[in-house]
Amino acid sequence: MFLAQVYITLKPTVNDPQGLTVLGGVKNLGFDAVEDVRVGKFLEVRVAEPNRRRAEQLIEELCQKLLANPVIEEYRYELKELSPSPQAGAQ
Repeated sequence: MFLAQVYITLKPTVNDPQGLTVLGGVKNLGFDAVEDVRVGKFLEVRVAEPNRRRAEQLIEELCQKLLANPVIEEYRYELKELSPSPQAGAQ
């Protein structure tokens, strides 16, 4: 089993009105050193697949077809192998 940590962000050329709103709030709070804010998404996806390569293929396909909009967003992910729970083999 694997845990995919997926990071989705707008492409650098895409305007980020939500980021601008957050930046305005940051400036209003007096954090003048902050120059820019970009807002994105973070997802954790557990994959019940014992093979790392197949798990990566599944996450790639999931990102391309559902999680990210490839026209305006880019994504990256980290795949971590999860230890089997101690109760998994117990009956």
